[in-house]
Amino acid sequence: MKKGFILFCACLVASSFAFAQMDEKTAADQALKTKVKSAEIDSAKHWKCTGVLGLNASQTAQFNWAAGGDDNVTGFLFANVTLSYKKDKWTWDSNLDTELGETYSSDLRPKWRKANDKLIFTTKVGFQMHPQWYLTLLGSFNSQYRPGYKYMNDEAGNKELISNWLSPSYTDLALGIEYRPNDIFTIGVYPAAGRMTTCLEESLRPNYGLPQRADGTFKPVMLNMGLRINGGINYTLVKNLKIISTITLFTPYTAKLHDPENGQPFGNFDVDWDVAVTYNFLKVFSVSLMTSLKYYDKVMIAGKNWDGIDGHPGYPAARVQFKEIVGLGIGYSF
Repeated sequence: MKKGFILFCACLVASSFAFAQMDEKTAADQALKTKVKSAEIDSAKHWKCTGVLGLNASQTAQFNWAAGGDDNVTGFLFANVTLSYKKDKWTWDSNLDTELGETYSSDLRPKWRKANDKLIFTTKVGFQMHPQWYLTLLGSFNSQYRPGYKYMNDEAGNKELISNWLSPSYTDLALGIEYRPNDIFTIGVYPAAGRMTTCLEESLRPNYGLPQRADGTFKPVMLNMGLRINGGINYTLVKNLKIISTITLFTPYTAKLHDPENGQPFGNFDVDWDVAVTYNFLKVFSVSLMTSLKYYDKVMIAGKNWDGIDGHPGYPAARVQFKEIVGLGIGYSF
């Protein structure tokens, strides 16, 4: 009887100890889960993603149309996305601004042509020296995906290559000061900026300011130190209406060292200015207006003759480049 009682007590103590151990383990597991979840939430607070994504298209079809015109279809994908991280005095911002589109027209030769093509990636790390001032290290890359052509519009569909992947491309690495008064507007001045200009297509190098060798050929790469100035706006004016604009100015200190006679003088700025205005309605549809303005001091573009007659390209010269696209399609703004 005593042995049975002692055995019962021993079992009771053992089970109590086991349940106590299980409760402690459960509590520890719960505490760990809570800690991990809290850390994940805390980490997520430091990240912010904003931008616009979309697919725009337009189509025209005509039958016995007295006024004339071409049957055509145009479509393009676009994205302008910014991923930002901020913790303590450190910030990290990366932006992808890209477009790719194609157009088809029944009366063109060739019928399929590139409509738009852009690839700009920028990333920058900043250290806060003052509530609105940051010491910033910036890197950027600017090029296009596919070949671009000048079309002769003849029956044979002849065309001339004018651009391609890495022909040209511009890669910058810059150190400077950035002013950020709020989450909408930024402006940066980078007095120590290096730019690598590349053109893999040998026939295009004279058009993009690549330096000439003694034997008359052109180098595929040019390196310059210079001054870079950046500005940016990312603003939601009203619900579903977003405005994104960036401008980049660059002028070289060292271009005259590569080419004393024809090198780009300091103070002659290369300009890239992009604007995207998008409005979303019915959750999935969007209307967008996109513009791009460029001016490169050493990019040679054939223009009009002095008499102003179109179709007769004049002498190649640095000229203002402008593109505007209005689109209706599927889009998402965030």
